Amino acid sequence: MANDEHVALLRQGVAAWNAWRDENPNIHPDLSEAYLSEANLGGANLGGADLYRVNLIEAKLSEADLSGADLSEANLGGADLQAAILIDTDFSGADLTGCRIYGVSAWSLKLEGAKQQNLVITRHDEPAITVDNIEVAQFIYRMLHNQKIRDVIDTITSKVVLILGRFTQERKPVLEALREELRQRKYLPILFDFEKPRSRNTDETITLLARMARFVVADISDAKSVLQELRAIVPDLPSVPVQPIILAMQEEPGMFDFYRNFRSFLNVHRYASQEQLIADLGEKVIRPAELKVLDLQGST
Repeated sequence: MANDEHVALLRQGVAAWNAWRDENPNIHPDLSEAYLSEANLGGANLGGADLYRVNLIEAKLSEADLSGADLSEANLGGADLQAAILIDTDFSGADLTGCRIYGVSAWSLKLEGAKQQNLVITRHDEPAITVDNIEVAQFIYRMLHNQKIRDVIDTITSKVVLILGRFTQERKPVLEALREELRQRKYLPILFDFEKPRSRNTDETITLLARMARFVVADISDAKSVLQELRAIVPDLPSVPVQPIILAMQEEPGMFDFYRNFRSFLNVHRYASQEQLIADLGEKVIRPAELKVLDLQGST
């Protein structure tokens, strides 16, 4: 239970409370299970405080310092957290429904089991925009108000091309030429090097990059590892076209019969040389991929 003296001191006002905190920097206040509904705690130094199961319904916590505070299972329904400092704050199991969170500094939060609904990310004088995740609120607000961020998102969704292939001495010039030609055509190529040691995060990284891509170009020449990654990309990302390419002298892998069952998987383009690949890139690689993008978007 809360320390009665701490609760009484806080109720005296924020100025008295902050003065006491300045004089006693090593004391972590115990306000657990306290009833502070509708309390005016704007600008209060509550850093490191024990606020377990505290009732802060519709409390005013604008510009309050809640860094390192334990707010697990607390009820903050409708609380005003504008410009509050939320660094390493524990909201596990807390109810944040309807909180106003414009301008918060939110880093390394603990949110397991927290109820995040109808979080207001705009100021009082702006039309209300709500989200259901405090960790993405800052990004969404900046996206809405920052043209540069919107331009970056537009670039990612319309220009990124993921190139998969082996970065061996023999294959590197082809992949580099492919990347440069895509640059010249105003795309943003991302080349994944399969020659580097794999880590447990490799598959997640490739899948994430594929999700960002407009389409994928997969050079499967001598590249068994690429085939393994396609098994994750093709079935799980049906809206991302995959254009496979292969040296003309090589046979198509048997598992291609599996990939052909998916609309996003295009016919294999064969090329005899690097020069031929670049010469045919627009008509035989980019054009089919772009047409498939439109086809898949039209069917969603």
